[in-house]
Amino acid sequence: MQIGPYRIDPPVVLAPMAGVTDKPFRLLCKRLGAGLAVSEMTTADPRLWQTRKSLKRMDHEGEPEPVSVQIAGYDPGMLAEAARLNVANGAQIIDINMGCPAKKVCNVWAGSALLQDEPLVARIVKAVVDAVEVPVTLKIRTGWDRQHKNALAIARIAEDNGIAALAVHGRTRADKYEGEAEYETIAAVKAAVRIPVLANGDIGTPQQAKHVLDVTRADAVMVGRGAQGRPWIFREIAHYLATGEELPEPSPAEVSTILLGHLEHLYTFYGEPAGVRIARKHLGWYAKDRLENGAFRHVVNRAEHARDQWQLTHEYFQALQDGWRIAA
Repeated sequence: MQIGPYRIDPPVVLAPMAGVTDKPFRLLCKRLGAGLAVSEMTTADPRLWQTRKSLKRMDHEGEPEPVSVQIAGYDPGMLAEAARLNVANGAQIIDINMGCPAKKVCNVWAGSALLQDEPLVARIVKAVVDAVEVPVTLKIRTGWDRQHKNALAIARIAEDNGIAALAVHGRTRADKYEGEAEYETIAAVKAAVRIPVLANGDIGTPQQAKHVLDVTRADAVMVGRGAQGRPWIFREIAHYLATGEELPEPSPAEVSTILLGHLEHLYTFYGEPAGVRIARKHLGWYAKDRLENGAFRHVVNRAEHARDQWQLTHEYFQALQDGWRIAA
């Protein structure tokens, strides 16, 4: 898949997720096979650009290209200025958020709330595209609710105003993350426009990724929650799409190496205690499918210091690896 001058290969993309796709996680997912990793959304409100959170979100030093940064807001002028700022700070692709269903985002007429105002969508897209030299992409849902699905109209607006690629989550805003994603609307969007389309929603296995590409004819898949606790899903999907074969599940030792490296990057990037706190949700995701999950989370969430959290995690996965060897 091509986005402006950038070839996205493999066509498997990490979705932007607030509080998840920070720099340590993006780097990890890229290393494990993601063709592109989109940043968590950064605000278009200039009053918040100098907060510690915003500065961390705008840190792209050492990040392999292309660097894709998502911006969120409701005012065309502010979004255009935010795009210029992020490009000056290293962004090589700007992504506009019109897909977030969170109440606090929609209440300020941002995220997927914008889908209710198609003229405003057009003004925002044009303002951002005109503001920067880099490719601009757009992420949307299928509509505001099931009675108001307008992804086709939004897609045509996006294409007409210079959007380089469009990601579509197969749910409406009202659906949030409930029920199953539907792919018929994504297929209709793909058939209606010439720009690349990324299919998003409920892609948690290589087989599902292949199914979604087959039924939508999309140019790429975008993986969100399926990567939480399983960042190696990108190499699994890429391998399956290329060969039709499944990679073996990583051993506990492999998972431990990936996870402990992730923890170390979080501690370095955020420092203590923020790194320890942020690591807890990732630890929960890594362990969520294991029988010992409850006991592990209870112990590791009590750790207040990086060295304790790291050591407890190391010991947990060492015990899993010992049991894995015996079972094998």
